Amino acid sequence: MMQVLEVDGAGVSLHGDWTLRGLAPHLPAVRRRLAGLGPDRAWSLKGIERLDSFGATLIWRAWGRRWPSRLEIDDTRRATIARIAHSSAHPIPLAARARMLDTIPALGFTLFEFAAHVRDFVTLLGTLLLDLLHLLRHPRRWPLLEISATVHKVGVKALPVSALVGFLIGVVLSYLSSLQLKTFGADVFIVDILGMGIIRELGPVLVSVLVAGRSGSAMTAQLGVMRVTEEIDALAAMGVSRSLRLVLPKVLGLTLAMPLLVLWTSAIALFGGWVSAWVELDLSFQFFVSALPDAVPVANVYIGLSKGAVFGLLIALIACHFGLRVQPDTESLSSNTTASVVSAITVVILVDAVFAIATRSVGLPV
Repeated sequence: MMQVLEVDGAGVSLHGDWTLRGLAPHLPAVRRRLAGLGPDRAWSLKGIERLDSFGATLIWRAWGRRWPSRLEIDDTRRATIARIAHSSAHPIPLAARARMLDTIPALGFTLFEFAAHVRDFVTLLGTLLLDLLHLLRHPRRWPLLEISATVHKVGVKALPVSALVGFLIGVVLSYLSSLQLKTFGADVFIVDILGMGIIRELGPVLVSVLVAGRSGSAMTAQLGVMRVTEEIDALAAMGVSRSLRLVLPKVLGLTLAMPLLVLWTSAIALFGGWVSAWVELDLSFQFFVSALPDAVPVANVYIGLSKGAVFGLLIALIACHFGLRVQPDTESLSSNTTASVVSAITVVILVDAVFAIATRSVGLPV
């Protein structure tokens, strides 16, 4: 039913639907008719079929924020308008402006929060080590099904997207390098640039970023949803170890799958680099394959695979850490999932820098 506003002499009668949905189509006209009526008239609200907080706010403002002396209204409508009157009389106080000294408590809160993260992360590591010792003593209790499912989810299902991204990265890197090498007549060194850049650095880091955004976020979201729906509490009530059945398979599965993903992505990226080099520099595939072992010593392959395993371990640990910190609300789920991806990518880049410093004299061509 539409809202009706009748003005008869000194009286005002309201009828119909005074809700946001009912008022929206002709709100400007309603505001104009309410303007100037004031609380001095006799108001009748008994004809209102439905009244929500939006309609009550319009009426309260038309009254000049005070009750009319002559008012016909039922108890339900009166209670609705009374809530609006009370909220307008007690507005929410504005937050105080930030001061320079406020940064000190904020810094302290950040340090305590970081210490809590470190404590929980170390606790998670200790729990996983105890689970591994337990499984070594009881080999039949290994969660092989969960580990294989994790390898399938994070490894096999990631092959298409990692191949596509790797191929495109190889094409772009080769194309940009070819433009510079042709200038100096050093076309053959494209093999050295692609081999060292992709196998040693770009391959592991690129796969880690993809896995952190794809699989790491999925792990955090899965554990977070289980926390919200109290499934983890149900497992604890049944005596099932959450770390043994939920965390350890994810950590082991991603640690095993990452080196294989790195090898796959690096191979596809090298193929994409050769395609671009073939188009730009007319470099044959036979020459590319024969020159690659001389340009890139085999130690670089081991470094790349080691990076993949370490990065996979760190991404899984960070994802599970933030997933277990989710509180039973959707806001905590979204914030922890975002923090998981950002933290994993940041840690991967930092650890890659440590690898670069530690292996600066390893795997260099003679």
